[in-house]
Amino acid sequence: MTKGKEKEASVASTATMLNPATGSANPAASLSALWAYVHPALDHIMKGPTNDVNGKAPSIDVGFYSGIHSACYNYFTAQSEAANVAARILEPNTTSGTDLYERLDRYFADAARELLLGTPHDDSQLIHYIVPCFNRYTSGAQAINRLLSYVNRHYVKRAVDEDKGWLRLNDVLESVAKTITPDDTREKISQRLKQKRLNELQKWGYEEGGSSEHFAAAEAAAEAASATDRIVPVISLAHRRFRTEFFEPLLAVPKINGKSKAKHKIPKATATNNRALGPKGRLARGVKELLESEDFDEQQRLDLATSLANSLRTVGVRADHPLRKKLDKFVASTAKAG
Repeated sequence: MTKGKEKEASVASTATMLNPATGSANPAASLSALWAYVHPALDHIMKGPTNDVNGKAPSIDVGFYSGIHSACYNYFTAQSEAANVAARILEPNTTSGTDLYERLDRYFADAARELLLGTPHDDSQLIHYIVPCFNRYTSGAQAINRLLSYVNRHYVKRAVDEDKGWLRLNDVLESVAKTITPDDTREKISQRLKQKRLNELQKWGYEEGGSSEHFAAAEAAAEAASATDRIVPVISLAHRRFRTEFFEPLLAVPKINGKSKAKHKIPKATATNNRALGPKGRLARGVKELLESEDFDEQQRLDLATSLANSLRTVGVRADHPLRKKLDKFVASTAKAG
């Protein structure tokens, strides 16, 4: 390929998506109209080709960006007005914007499953695939989080205020109810609730008195680790779906088929057969290959292990998971030795 054609290909791979012509159609008229307007932009941001070494998501035209902001604002405004008139009476527990939020959830789930289908069959290549794959996915998710900031401001914030977020009042009350006495003031109870929240965030690496950045990172991980019925910001919604649709299938240990448990009983691992049995989940096998294979130089091994460990934490895989513990221990010991 000539230099001129290489330059053209480079430009094409990072081309800005232009604002589509909508004529007199109103993108905020209905969910289907809004989704038809927004969906191509999401695909461009999440799946469009990019030659950025860090996997930076391709951009969309400023006019298109502003148009999406306006369409989301108008759609939510129209829904809120309708809710004030009738929906609150018929469905008092429904927050306006739920339909768009659920559509986004399905979109991220589909995107993560599509990436899972592309995983290489060779376990030795699995980590090489996952690290850049996640970097590209998360950069796209971050861009969409900014693009759809009004979803966070209008829908997510309101849902959290209505106790539908990642940590709900019932979650907290269950753990502190036994310690509450009739003499406790509201202030004391409130302080215990705050302490419970802090305890949860400490599980994700936050230390009391830490920076706001560390607090935000710990809360984002806790949001991604939450159940799928919890309302979380768009970026955490994307990361949660990467966990449920991509990482969890790779972490799963296949079941052994057979009617007789005695006949198919797995022998206990011993010094002689432990290596032969080995880990069974695909990701566990990939990590084993990464940490033990001689095909990696030490810096490459450390970089891949660090990136994978950070990815697992970001999407909400808990610190006590065996694979996270293994990776974190390797990264810490290698960094200390270096």
